[in-house]
Amino acid sequence: MKIYPVESGNYKSDGGACFGVVPKSIWKKFCEADENNLIPVSQRCLLVDEGDKITLIDTGMGDKQSEKFYSYQYRTEEYSLLKSLQELGYTPQQITDVIFTHLHYDHCGGALIRTDDGFEAVFPNAVHWCSKQQWNWANNPNPREGASYFPENFVPLKEKGMLKFIETEGEFSDKINLRLFNGHTDGQIIPFIKYNNLTVVYMADFIPSAGHIPIPYVSSFDTRPLISMQEKELFLKEALNNSYILFFEHDALNECCTLQKTHKWIKADKVFKFKELFHFEKPFLY
Repeated sequence: MKIYPVESGNYKSDGGACFGVVPKSIWKKFCEADENNLIPVSQRCLLVDEGDKITLIDTGMGDKQSEKFYSYQYRTEEYSLLKSLQELGYTPQQITDVIFTHLHYDHCGGALIRTDDGFEAVFPNAVHWCSKQQWNWANNPNPREGASYFPENFVPLKEKGMLKFIETEGEFSDKINLRLFNGHTDGQIIPFIKYNNLTVVYMADFIPSAGHIPIPYVSSFDTRPLISMQEKELFLKEALNNSYILFFEHDALNECCTLQKTHKWIKADKVFKFKELFHFEKPFLY
């Protein structure tokens, strides 16, 4: 089994929106903002190669929106999804499954490209997956989330018969289990991956960065912040007790971390790049 981070491109977002009610004087200790109060945000996907099953988790925002739209994203050019896959030795045709943690544009936009004839799947041999709850939510969006859903990112996959639904939590493959969380958006999928006697958890927008580990640090993009806090509290206790590795999708500075308990609560302990796990048989176990 092999696991690889796949960088699909960084962009910038408003720091205040990313950290919600937490004052800038506090969150800037985790991430410095520029003169426009923007902080760097990664779109770090994850490739899980189980041999006969090669799964890509999330696809970034893609390239099919307007220049005006991307001008608001302040994208940088150092990474692209297909280039990153190529550097790892994979072609789009090899991907058997794509899991969308949810259908916000920066998580699923890279799965389709615009052509003269409509839309073409980037991963032509893959089954694409999202939760049934998220599909219903995305196709009847609330006013708070409406600007995050673009039907052209996911409806063509359904029309082509390439999209299937996750309706219950549980086993997705021999090494991947899927769980559903509802604070950020309804039916967000969080993959739990078994790797070398460890559990790696792909955090998506559940805990977007190492700076979001404290319970009150909830993004303004979350639709149900109180549920986010409840889910996070339960998860962090579980993660600490089981020595989970947290893998961050949106943390431009940190790929992974472990946790430690302090006299107050739980916080990040060791922060590291995922490739460092290859050098240890059983790293960071307590």
